[in-house]
Amino acid sequence: MTETRADNVTWLTQEAYDRLKAELDHLSGPGRIEIAQRIEAAREEGDLRENGGYHAAKEEQGKIEARILQLQGILENARVGEAPRTEGVVGPGMTVTVAFEGDDEEVTFLLASREESGAPIDVYSPKSPLGAAINGKKVGEKATYTLPNGRSMTVEILGATAYQGS
Repeated sequence: MTETRADNVTWLTQEAYDRLKAELDHLSGPGRIEIAQRIEAAREEGDLRENGGYHAAKEEQGKIEARILQLQGILENARVGEAPRTEGVVGPGMTVTVAFEGDDEEVTFLLASREESGAPIDVYSPKSPLGAAINGKKVGEKATYTLPNGRSMTVEILGATAYQGS
């Protein structure tokens, strides 16, 4: 029996999925060939210990391989389409407005995968500390999460509406 975990799912638009798939195809095909050729050309220049071009190409190769793994993980857990949404309940694909406790300022953002770049508003990941704390909360509820410095922050959910795009 296979069990899928909803918190592992990355909801992507078809456009974002296609863009990430194209990037993966390029990096794992022509991108790998190109970097291998650069490494080989630098290797032919001689002493590898003092060959800056060789070391730079090897470092870039490591970054490409890391990005390939990252893209494979995203696409493996991706679902194309719209995340299930209920108006007034925070979830992926929702435009969320929160107020930070002790601050009069309101912040509005899209709760979605960071790979959904191009949104005209800030994008917060559902896996971020804030995103995880507010996911599933209703308008009017409060959520507390831990900041990177170890302190806690509380927010009140002021709004949660389906993202309408640009």
